[in-house]
Amino acid sequence: MRLKALPPLAGAVSGLSAGAVVAILLPGALGTAIGLLASGAGLVATMRAFERRALARHEQALAGLGEVKVRLATGAIRLDALSQRVEQMPMRDVDAAPARAAIHELTAEVGLLGDLIHQVAMTLADHETVLARLPEPAAAAPVVATAVPEVVLDPEAIRRARAEQLAAERAAAAKRAQEEAEAERAALISTALSEGRLEVHLQPVVSLPQRRTRGYEALARLRLDENTLLLPHEFMETVEARGFGPTLDALVLTRALAIARHLGSKEGDIFVSCNFSAATWGSSRALAALTRILDKYRDHAAHLVIEMPQAVFRALDPTSLGLLGAMSANGVRFALDHLTDLRFDARALFDRGVRYIKAPAVLLQAHAEGRVPSDIAAGDLVAMLTRVSIVLVAEGVEDNPLAADMIELGVTMGQGQAFSPPRPVKPEVFAEPEPARPVAEVPARPAEEPRPAREVVSSLAAHAAAVRAAQPAPAERPERLPFRAVLRRASA
Repeated sequence: MRLKALPPLAGAVSGLSAGAVVAILLPGALGTAIGLLASGAGLVATMRAFERRALARHEQALAGLGEVKVRLATGAIRLDALSQRVEQMPMRDVDAAPARAAIHELTAEVGLLGDLIHQVAMTLADHETVLARLPEPAAAAPVVATAVPEVVLDPEAIRRARAEQLAAERAAAAKRAQEEAEAERAALISTALSEGRLEVHLQPVVSLPQRRTRGYEALARLRLDENTLLLPHEFMETVEARGFGPTLDALVLTRALAIARHLGSKEGDIFVSCNFSAATWGSSRALAALTRILDKYRDHAAHLVIEMPQAVFRALDPTSLGLLGAMSANGVRFALDHLTDLRFDARALFDRGVRYIKAPAVLLQAHAEGRVPSDIAAGDLVAMLTRVSIVLVAEGVEDNPLAADMIELGVTMGQGQAFSPPRPVKPEVFAEPEPARPVAEVPARPAEEPRPAREVVSSLAAHAAAVRAAQPAPAERPERLPFRAVLRRASA
């Protein structure tokens, strides 16, 4: 018989039974004392059995908690390996997003369970520490219960805290990835600008209603590699943030002057317009550098138009206005674009060198319909600008009905998809013109020594004989017959 297999109350029952038997068999005080001792021994054995069982269960619980923690750690390792496998699979981001989300959710659940188990183990350890510090109760002194602090577990609060921590980690990782991508993109743009990989596309500006080409607008495109061509809205923010604006504008101006040189060799007053970045307009030093480039190519500046936003024109300082005057003195014309309203002094614009005003077609249409406040009627706007030799250009004309509305308003020039999309410039336009070939000088014939008169006469005679020999011999004249001979032949 295994004693550990008996229930804890077996000792108490056995002691009481033995004490009762002894008290019955041995009469007197001795039997009673021996019976009480046997009963007490049975009760002590029962208490010790209960203590051993409690200790065994406590150790079993701690062992179970340890095993659960080990299994959770193994599950976390497997989830990490699964996450790495998903990242290495050749899938698109759209297909891999659900798997990544499920893995992150499972990882959060495993972490939450691990935290809960850790808190249970810590609570048990705290209980043991408190029980060990309790003083042993004296035999006569009453036992005073010590208040044990109650540990309250809130799984929902732990879950929220874990979710917030994961969200913060994901936001930090996304921010770091975005910063790295922006830095890499800025490095690619800087390399492309330093290597001069700037392409220019031209969109024609046509006359209305004939739709004849009167000019072009140079639109910048940045070539990163063979298959990547960036539009202005894709790289201008990075260019201005990194301070590459003056470099970009110098490249654009050089390309525009090459196009102006090509247009100067053709008939008609056809112009090409270009834009500068906001950083250049706000820096007098950058404008001075561009002015030096224009002064170097002043022969081609007559076919160049520089576009300037309306807000920039209103905020120019005296130094920048003086540089605009220097550009205008070199023959450069200006165009006011990016209009926010139609309030401007036409005479003052003309004095500053403005010869074109590029207004959005939708703004002009809204002005004609009375939806935009203005000090001048829609029908008088073109006439007012024409009186000061300023041409109104409607840009952003996307379809033929809008083009018809611009014609009704009296607009004489238009630009937009309705006429032609931007097209790349042919490489031969940027080629340097071949230098003019010098006129070949006719070598002077060496002076001949004077010859005697006989030699001159003989040479002239020989030359005349050669000329007569080269001429064809004259045809022999037909023999003339008398009239009688002719009659005789006819009668025969």
